[in-house]
Amino acid sequence: MPVNEEWDLSPKVLSIDDEAVVCESIRRVLSDEGYDVTTTCDPKEGIELLRNGNFDLLLLDIKMPGLNGMEVLREARATASETEVVIVTGYATIETAIDAIRQGAFDYLQKPVAPDQLLITVARALERRHLLNLTERLRSELETRHRIGGLVCSSPKMQVVMQLVAKAAPTNSTILISGETGTGKDCIAKSVHYNSPRKDNPYVVADCSALNESLLESELFGHVRGAFTGAVRDRKGLVESARGGTLFLDEIATISPQIQSSLLRLLQEREIRPVGADKYVSVDVRLVVATNKDLKELVENGTFREDLYYRLAVFTVALPPLRERIEELPLLAHHFIEKCSKEFDKPIGGIRPRALSALEVHEWPGNVRELENVIERAVLLTDTEFIDIDSLPTILGEHSAIENEDIPEDARALAARKKELRAEAVERLEKLFVIKSLQQARWNVTEAARVVDMQRTNFHALMRKHGVSVPKISDNGEDGAEDTSSTDT
Repeated sequence: MPVNEEWDLSPKVLSIDDEAVVCESIRRVLSDEGYDVTTTCDPKEGIELLRNGNFDLLLLDIKMPGLNGMEVLREARATASETEVVIVTGYATIETAIDAIRQGAFDYLQKPVAPDQLLITVARALERRHLLNLTERLRSELETRHRIGGLVCSSPKMQVVMQLVAKAAPTNSTILISGETGTGKDCIAKSVHYNSPRKDNPYVVADCSALNESLLESELFGHVRGAFTGAVRDRKGLVESARGGTLFLDEIATISPQIQSSLLRLLQEREIRPVGADKYVSVDVRLVVATNKDLKELVENGTFREDLYYRLAVFTVALPPLRERIEELPLLAHHFIEKCSKEFDKPIGGIRPRALSALEVHEWPGNVRELENVIERAVLLTDTEFIDIDSLPTILGEHSAIENEDIPEDARALAARKKELRAEAVERLEKLFVIKSLQQARWNVTEAARVVDMQRTNFHALMRKHGVSVPKISDNGEDGAEDTSSTDT
């Protein structure tokens, strides 16, 4: 079994066994497969090697003179906690194995160990270490990256969004958030509120698409007793409930002309009139609104008031879809794995690279919300430590059967469709290639081009072709600033 191709260097293995013939046998079998193997028959020397050697895996005998294996195991957990441990012993019992695993060993093997069994167990132990390191790296990156209201913002496009929100939040300006369904508009609205001077006052949410016109009008502006059948007492609406704070109106494009008129008065005069009332009520509230439609187009169609649009669009924030910031997907996936693991009390350690690759090539029409749902489902289905590809059936096409109208009618149409599919696959691969190269080079374009052995101009051309840009202010300094101006944003 070959060394995992995802490792840049040969994994380092330490074998501690008082039998020299066993050490030599392990060294020979593993070295032939590309592992970097160190052996010792002295457990005390083995502990010193562990402390200074940065080993990926320890193969440890139990019964040895001087120090027994369980003592070495405890020392290994204390001084080299990231090193995986596999017990190799001729004196193994179920009790000993359970005790060793309880104290942190990955697995155990009983002598004499067949070479194939040794290689399989070593590969499994090293894969676990690799996955745990990947998870820890993602966790660390997630903690140091920018977030907005729980939304990961590591891509250049989302960093632009973050900068806009940072400028707008401290003001009282009305904010219009646009973006496809599931991109996180509600998270942006929360961030605006909780980073504003109004953060200690109410944050109130209204879904404008959830109610018909009359019910929404009452819900927003309240009503007085007797205003309609069933109005047995005065009732404050959401606008008054948000007094001194922020009112977030989601799906603003769905409101009727009458409610548009009432909102316009709220923005112009800072007052509302409850349903059935004959007097206006003054209110101090900040409006943040969101839409997944083009309000300018609705204005042109005559279904949305132009004067209200300009009042709402004092400060606009456009959220990019997930497919345009796919480089954030590993961090987002890890974020949702941690969240769902805690919610369901399931100790999921992370996600396997092949499953992550399946996520990265999906188009994500439902954006971040769809990803969260997929991860939640995967956590529920996973019975092992790491999410694997078999827990992602929707990503693999469970509901993507070809419709009849998509099936070509003749050989010429078939050839044309195959050509289109190949072109789409190549474009997707090129974009992922560019993004991965830039991520590994910390968004330094010159370094990314050098590492992948491409001319810088050709690499730039790929970036422009797929709309990939680097942050204006980035870890790579001047190169990032230059590259932003020379690529599409």
